[in-house]
Amino acid sequence: MTEPQAPRLALITGASGGIGEAFAHAIAADGYGLAIAARSEAELARVERAVTSTHSVPVTAFSLDLSERGACDALAEALADRGLIPDVVVNNAGFGLLGKAARLPRETQLQMIDLNVRALTDLTLRYLPEMISRGRGGIVNVASLAAFMPGPQMAVYFATKAYVQSFTEALAEEVRGSGITITSVCPGPVETGFQARAGMKRARALSRINPMSAEEVARAGWAGFKAGKRTVVPGLLNKLTAYSTRGAPRGLLLPFVRRAVASGKP
Repeated sequence: MTEPQAPRLALITGASGGIGEAFAHAIAADGYGLAIAARSEAELARVERAVTSTHSVPVTAFSLDLSERGACDALAEALADRGLIPDVVVNNAGFGLLGKAARLPRETQLQMIDLNVRALTDLTLRYLPEMISRGRGGIVNVASLAAFMPGPQMAVYFATKAYVQSFTEALAEEVRGSGITITSVCPGPVETGFQARAGMKRARALSRINPMSAEEVARAGWAGFKAGKRTVVPGLLNKLTAYSTRGAPRGLLLPFVRRAVASGKP
């Protein structure tokens, strides 16, 4: 008699709320077990209870700050100690900061790069080779509408998301035909804890760009990943904004973005 196979596993970072939590529910609905990671142990416990009360899947929580050096090593070791091998990695952890780069704390901006870029890259490169060897699985990187334009007043944040988009598109081409899917999800404004940590309210100008719920973004992102898409921009107006800004003259675009972002000041 053959033993039942363990469910496929999705590792989700930044899973203590917002888009990460919404991804946890969307992926668990497809029968995946979950490894969820974030800073807040209490919020992770809440998410674990919410998921397991609705879906019959195992959930393992890891409380750690992925912006800290060595945190990705610690997470990978903890997963390995439990025999957990991710079939899918959702790199959702990240934060932004509103203000002029020269006036914002340098260390906090470098921490943003560590989380938004370094940790995402680290976890992708850790698990992608094994996915390729198995011929299945993939990566979902949560970028932003910010990935398609420079962002005065949030210069480092916008730049990190441009990196995520470029990195994801390049890797998707590298693995084409391998059975692996690598997808970037680029939402516009979403009501989550992002605004509070960034020191902003939702920018009035940006709030006109089809604001969506975290659940809508996660469902669109997960559906796009399963369909093999490289880039998912949820919402029609967000799509129009993303692709129109690519060819827009920077001299016209930069002042518009500066005003739109600055309008989010408390």
